[in-house]
Amino acid sequence: MADKHHVRFEPVGIEIEVDEDQNILRAAAEQGIMLMHGCKEGQCAACKSFLLEGDDVDHDRYSTFALPDYEREEGFTLLCRAHAYEDLTIELLNYDEEMIHSGLPIQQAVTKVVSNENVTHDMRHLVLRLVEPASVKFFPGQYMDIAVPGTEHTRSFSMANTSSLESGQLEFVIKVYPDGLFSKFLDTGVSVGDRLDITGPFGVFTLRESVSAGLVFVGGGAGMAPILSLLRSMAERDIQRTATFYYGARRRRDLCFEKELRELEESLPGFKYVPALSEPDDADEWDGEVGLITDVVQRMAGDLTGADAYVCGPPPMVEAAVELLPALGVAEDRVFYDKFTTSGDAGE
Repeated sequence: MADKHHVRFEPVGIEIEVDEDQNILRAAAEQGIMLMHGCKEGQCAACKSFLLEGDDVDHDRYSTFALPDYEREEGFTLLCRAHAYEDLTIELLNYDEEMIHSGLPIQQAVTKVVSNENVTHDMRHLVLRLVEPASVKFFPGQYMDIAVPGTEHTRSFSMANTSSLESGQLEFVIKVYPDGLFSKFLDTGVSVGDRLDITGPFGVFTLRESVSAGLVFVGGGAGMAPILSLLRSMAERDIQRTATFYYGARRRRDLCFEKELRELEESLPGFKYVPALSEPDDADEWDGEVGLITDVVQRMAGDLTGADAYVCGPPPMVEAAVELLPALGVAEDRVFYDKFTTSGDAGE
């Protein structure tokens, strides 16, 4: 059995016990501590932190774009790849005091495929039913790791449903990438009734409580899933905060869940759905917004001072939105997003 060590997080004053075989992020999650994270694969830098005391740390493989060699030499670390071999004190560079103590237990579950249907030409609506256990708690906006059968790999996908449903089902909206490991399996290897193993929940893309703050959602592609989960949760809980969902697609064929989103405009007070096409053609017969979704937000949103913003979609869109929203008035610490990548982890 591997040795255990104490890891203390500052400036929040939280201490956990970490097994040498576990990375620090996973150990914290299993003890109900929700640290900021994204890909969990050492590629996004969302969990980057700094070693204040102790330096006997080993790292699983990671991207030097997320942690350059010079930063590691200075004492920076990626919690999702770091293993402690002595007691440590770590400074959290990115944390959310509202969320840090709200972690739910990480569970492993067996599911059965209920359906796997196209919602666009390159996105699937995968529905799984929980077999064992019969229910898993998660916050709307979080994601699960799904094991790819026959491999040692997992891929991360956000739920589109809310955890209040009694059906025991989980819904995912998944983009199919050419030659992607999970994409190929989803396209050719999944049948109704198949069993899939999942682990979770993970992620901090969850609705922060506020009585009056307006909400801005910016999404694209499979970023539809967690935002749809948040909107469905708002409707279930009768949350009447002003909210606008800006969703970007290339052409009309890339839009999905249009009927439900228009119905939410009728049933959710203060909610508006604004789709935009970046590359419409004559066949689309489109009279809606045109352009990159961040350009549409800049043109239409006005002053967003005091608003909370949630961003999920392709990395270039997320990066552009995270830069734009503070310029429109959103406080930088009120722009929430999960950083996913599209090669080697969450996107395939």
